[in-house]
Amino acid sequence: MYISDTHLKSFLADAGLVSQKDFDAADVEAKKTGQQVGDVLKAKNAIGEDELRRTYAYILGIPFVSLVGTTIKYDVLSMIPEPVARRNNIIAYNHNAEELEVAMLDTDDLAAIDFIKKKTHLKVLPRLTDVDSIKTALKQYQQGLKDNLGDVIGRETAALEKTAADLVAAGEGKEVDLKEIAEGIPAVRIVDTLIRHANAQNASDIHIEPLEQTLLIRYRIDGILHDAMELPKHAAAALTARIKVLANMRLDEHRLPQDGRFGAESGGEKISFRVSILPTYYGEKIVMRLLRDSISGFTLESVGFHGSGLERMHEAMRKTTGMILTTGPTGAGKSTTLYTLLDIVNTPDVNISTIEDPIEYQMPRINQTQVRPDIGFTFANGLRSLVRQDPDIVMVGEIRDKETASLAINAALTGHLVLSTLHTNSAAGAVARLLDMGVEPFLLVSTLRVIIGQRLVRKLSPDKEKYELSRDEQTQLERVVDVGTVLKALKEEKAVAANATWKNVSFYKQKENGQTPSGYSGRVGIYEVLPMTSTIKELVMKNETGDAIEKQARSEGMLTMSEDGIFKAAQGVTTIEEVLRVITE
Repeated sequence: MYISDTHLKSFLADAGLVSQKDFDAADVEAKKTGQQVGDVLKAKNAIGEDELRRTYAYILGIPFVSLVGTTIKYDVLSMIPEPVARRNNIIAYNHNAEELEVAMLDTDDLAAIDFIKKKTHLKVLPRLTDVDSIKTALKQYQQGLKDNLGDVIGRETAALEKTAADLVAAGEGKEVDLKEIAEGIPAVRIVDTLIRHANAQNASDIHIEPLEQTLLIRYRIDGILHDAMELPKHAAAALTARIKVLANMRLDEHRLPQDGRFGAESGGEKISFRVSILPTYYGEKIVMRLLRDSISGFTLESVGFHGSGLERMHEAMRKTTGMILTTGPTGAGKSTTLYTLLDIVNTPDVNISTIEDPIEYQMPRINQTQVRPDIGFTFANGLRSLVRQDPDIVMVGEIRDKETASLAINAALTGHLVLSTLHTNSAAGAVARLLDMGVEPFLLVSTLRVIIGQRLVRKLSPDKEKYELSRDEQTQLERVVDVGTVLKALKEEKAVAANATWKNVSFYKQKENGQTPSGYSGRVGIYEVLPMTSTIKELVMKNETGDAIEKQARSEGMLTMSEDGIFKAAQGVTTIEEVLRVITE
């Protein structure tokens, strides 16, 4: 929002909000730095952010609305999908005939306004609001969805009970029963509502677990499983049948595990679901992995890389040959790291091909292939065919055996940049794992560019509590990590003052609230980035242990995962407790 300094000065002086002296000082600084005067005043706490917004609204003649204490009808609120509302700080709060009033923090966000016009086909009337109003309205998404979910579940499960009773009374066959129930309105609505609810909660997995008397629904959010709700046991057959139909599975198979996949749209974004069904004592357990189809826009910085580790990643990505490996257990974010790297190098002048199990994200201009071990199409023979497709960059979902490792290394030797994953606990452990597979040391030193070790930690929500470590807490931390290395990295990246000690470094704790009950929201990676320097290559050729390789890498400036985690804790990204939980699992 552009407002001339003259207009702003005049209004602030007349209203007595900012003194002449403060305004003139801010004006001088704004001219030096190229910032707006309002932003400088806000940074110096001469005026509050919301006060400044009200001032802008008055000068520009844009109505200002406060939504604090206002209950917005869910059908109006949901006209803007929650991810869009949260990302763009825009709330639909009033709908009249062909007009939709929206409250915004920035009425110059024309892209968001245009998106809502196209989605709703209504005339959009932007209004300025404050941060508290946006927070209040975003909380109502969850409450409105829960209320809506409860109504739908209660109504449709009752309908399911009646349908099941009618079918039994009619004496129809079992397979026909399942198909009819799966395509019935109650089953369709319950599954659709579950998907919407899970997506709104930003869940990565939906677990549908049959118990003796009930059907338990659980969501994995930020890596932790949470109970979402319990449904009546009679809903199990309908939900299972509906999901089997969506995932193109056999309805009449109840004794063997099945795997499938389907796509849906929720909250204005496309989502792929990877479905696994497993027979258990009380029925068939279903786990659905939610895969958001597009991860475009991720950067190495946004997923958690920084400092020398970030520089080493960019250096490795500039190479046209060699191998980049990311390591860690299942659920450590390895695939996301690889897809982020692919997104960076995905330019019109390169041919990128992948061989995956499964394809987790669909990316434009990348040739993605799914392995099918059941018909003999494995990573190894898929990779053989793939290198004959004239690729510049190859991504192998996982190196599982000697044959795949040999083919991947051969591809890296013959003019390709190869990206892949390996299941080891640390970056240094990847070398020992490949040697155990039978890969020759001289081939490793010729091809490996960089090895990444990683885990995922939960991120603190913006509402968090600041504190400083006691002497006992500092002592405990020193037993886990080299605090000197962490402090040195914080100083190098100017995250703390050059003369800071651990006494000056603040940490943060989670603060529970209605919007984020756990105090955490989202996840970020903690990494160790091990480059294949000349000294490390010598150690590999001597068949040295992973510990020796890690010790040398640390002497050359590598932060371990635990040190990177404490680095992020000192920045307020996560907590010390969360880092320790993850690295000791």
